[in-house]
Amino acid sequence: MAAASPPLLPTTVVVPAAATPSPIPSADDANPAAVRAFLSRLLESGRRALSGARPWSELVDWSALSRPDSLSDATSRLRKNLAYFRVNYAAVVALSLGASLLAHPFSLAALLALLAAWCLLYILRPADAAPVAAFGRTFSDKEVLGGLIACSAFAVFLTSVGSLIFSALALGAGVVCAHGALRVPEELLFLDDGDQAGGSGNPLMSFIASATAGTGGGGRVV
Repeated sequence: MAAASPPLLPTTVVVPAAATPSPIPSADDANPAAVRAFLSRLLESGRRALSGARPWSELVDWSALSRPDSLSDATSRLRKNLAYFRVNYAAVVALSLGASLLAHPFSLAALLALLAAWCLLYILRPADAAPVAAFGRTFSDKEVLGGLIACSAFAVFLTSVGSLIFSALALGAGVVCAHGALRVPEELLFLDDGDQAGGSGNPLMSFIASATAGTGGGGRVV
């Protein structure tokens, strides 16, 4: 009688799963980081620019306003005040533009759409991104830039958006020019204070001036 064969043990064949390739980062994944970096640089630049602003109390000091003596005096005041309040004046013009755009939502939406197109298709677009495809064809970077410039020119010069922007800028520039021509520059204010301190308002200086005049103008003492 033949010996019984040992029972066969059940075996399980493990088939190795196919290696899942790691996802390759696409241009869309890089866009949020680029947007955050762009906004961070923009905010930092804005903070640095506003750090050079003069106190707003100086800008709205009504006691420093006076009528200029002549056109040359007004021009000189404007030139000096533009150098002194340049950041404040830029903020006034930006405020005028922002208020005008908020009062016209259609123009604001058109400008925001134009800005978004510039950011997505040119400014924030990665260098290794795939060419822009639309209407069944692909466009090169030069063609995309030309299309953006053409759309910007159309929106600015051939619609009401352009007239609104120019009107707001003109209004802000008019306010700046009027304030710069009417406000006495800071150095002249300091000179006026010094003259008052050295004049009749100071008893010590008045005594010295009168004593000097009496010594020089009086006759010789016998």
